[in-house]
Amino acid sequence: MNVLSRDLACQEAVELVTDYLEGSLPRRQRRRFEKHLSACDNCATYLEQIRVTIRLSGRVEPHQLDPETRQGLLELYKRYQS
Repeated sequence: MNVLSRDLACQEAVELVTDYLEGSLPRRQRRRFEKHLSACDNCATYLEQIRVTIRLSGRVEPHQLDPETRQGLLELYKRYQS
């Protein structure tokens, strides 16, 4: 494996943000993620933006959403996944 294939790409880093914040990344992957953050201002900024968003929005449980909002979020998520 060469050095480039071990480096974490920004797209992969963005996809790992949730797992990182939840503490569910395996140690090796967490180290790669943190190494990437130390060298990539854009991804470090993105991580901080997500932290601020979580802090400001608090926690919303599914039962707290009205049916229309819940359906809209589900549709948005489905479009994102495809």
